[in-house]
Amino acid sequence: MKVLAVDTSTVIATCAVLDEENLLGEFSLNQNFGHSENLVPMVKTLLENLNLKVSDIDLYAVATGPGSFTGLRIGIATVKAFAHVYNKPIVGISTLEGLAFNVRTSGIIVPMIDARRNRVYTGIYNWENGYLNNIKEPTVVEIDELLEHLDGNYNNIMVNGNGIYIHRDKIKDKLGDKVEFAPYIQNSCRAASIGELALIKKEEANLNNYFTLIPEYLRESQAQQNLRKRES
Repeated sequence: MKVLAVDTSTVIATCAVLDEENLLGEFSLNQNFGHSENLVPMVKTLLENLNLKVSDIDLYAVATGPGSFTGLRIGIATVKAFAHVYNKPIVGISTLEGLAFNVRTSGIIVPMIDARRNRVYTGIYNWENGYLNNIKEPTVVEIDELLEHLDGNYNNIMVNGNGIYIHRDKIKDKLGDKVEFAPYIQNSCRAASIGELALIKKEEANLNNYFTLIPEYLRESQAQQNLRKRES
């Protein structure tokens, strides 16, 4: 089964093609949200280099957020269009789960994506019997509140994601020896992780289709907040 996976939830646009347990190719660009111009050419280039067509794909996978509102819409709309045209199944994967999937550790994994205003998108995950478990649902939270929770409940903590670059000093000061920072390569969103998770989840009864798949924003966009303020 060939899988085309896409993640555009952060500044990095990434796409990958997997064939069951084999990663056939992966393409990532950090172009500061140039996803509308880059994504489709990236997919086209990747498929051409693999001598594949979009119609050869059996399953589509896409990161559903949280993350950039515009980036998420671009990635999800693109993959939904492919799935619709070729009438193929589609799986939505949490961006945070994809980030956590990058890391292997005996403790907990806490991915952090910058949500601005001293907040992060985050969740808490761990590995058990070869499976990644979500032990705290994705949320948006003040970084100080998150660190207080981690300090009071866990000792072996691995953090990753772009949020750690912004809050690194604060994380280290609060958690000390309890925390480790993932290496750079594990802090970036990877389409390969989204694709592998999609293969794991493809048999679940609650799979999305190209009509039902929606982004997981976790908060209102700034435009929505401004509109609500004007209406109140």
